[in-house]
Amino acid sequence: MTIVALEDSTPFTTADGSTIRSLLDLSNAPVQNQSLAEATLPEGGATDRHYHKISEEFYFITAGTGIMEIDGVERDVKPGDAILIPPGAWHQIRAKESLSLLCCCAPPYAHEDTYFS
Repeated sequence: MTIVALEDSTPFTTADGSTIRSLLDLSNAPVQNQSLAEATLPEGGATDRHYHKISEEFYFITAGTGIMEIDGVERDVKPGDAILIPPGAWHQIRAKESLSLLCCCAPPYAHEDTYFS
């Protein structure tokens, strides 16, 4: 059994510019097919627009509000919203107010699978 407490996870900055605390990924658990992390952005902050060739992502907004852009389409997001980001889809999230979200990647997140224009 593997249990990782959020408060025991050391924050780091991903290739897209968000601050992440890894909950379950290749660095701390015997995962094979997915990863789970908490991401945060300060009010007015944004990730760099990017895509992943391999990973499919789910975002689940837990706090704050923002604007999610996927392949040029923008939508307001709020706590309780779940977002699907298919592999190959350009995307960016911007925080209207401090934003927290859970991010699940399958296969697990890898810096090497993050591409910018």
